[in-house]
Amino acid sequence: MTAIEKLSEQLDQVFTSKLQSKKLELGEITIEVSTDDYLTVCKQLHDNESFAFEILIDLCGIDYSAYGQDEWKTDASANGFSRGVESAQHGRLKFGDELPENENSGKRFAVIVHLLSIKNNQRLRVRVFAEDDAYPVVKSVVDIWNGVNWFEREAFDLFGIHFDGHPDLRRILTDYGFVGHPFRKDFPLSGNVEMRYDEEQKRVVYEPVSIEPRVLVPRVIRENKKRQNLSANELESED
Repeated sequence: MTAIEKLSEQLDQVFTSKLQSKKLELGEITIEVSTDDYLTVCKQLHDNESFAFEILIDLCGIDYSAYGQDEWKTDASANGFSRGVESAQHGRLKFGDELPENENSGKRFAVIVHLLSIKNNQRLRVRVFAEDDAYPVVKSVVDIWNGVNWFEREAFDLFGIHFDGHPDLRRILTDYGFVGHPFRKDFPLSGNVEMRYDEEQKRVVYEPVSIEPRVLVPRVIRENKKRQNLSANELESED
């Protein structure tokens, strides 16, 4: 039995019904737990000597609202190939546009934790879905791995995921007066507002976005088959 297979067996034995799913793919294990069991499972993964995941490498948020959807609707014909004529998902919305209905079943926001055990030379990925899409909340693990403080603030800032029990949950990358969460799928790529320094007012001011959304349409030029069959003299006479 390999080390990763042994870890997979230990996870089943220790957590039994707490695991909603467990996948062993490409030499890595991903487990999914509920929000109620998230804190308990993480604490055992840290404290239990059989696991000893003493380091949290990364924590990130994910918005699954457009998961599996293509970014663009495309059109191919005998004359060429066009891309991006119409956006296929709501990441291309402008401010004020309505959000299309989510085609994916299930919960929208998830938190992913990447763990490392130096003692056992093993890695593990833990995923937990927030129960409420309108107000996503999961428990903070800052008391287990204190280095996660900034990671949870980043997920809060970019995805709007709230971490219950975090000692200082505030924005970390965007301005404190920023509206919205930039990594959500329904956030416009051009943003909701733009800012500039006003010389007269001697301060930074916020204004509506002035950049018009545009779509670049690359095109493949194909040689005309009729012209390919003509000789050089015939092409010259045709031109």
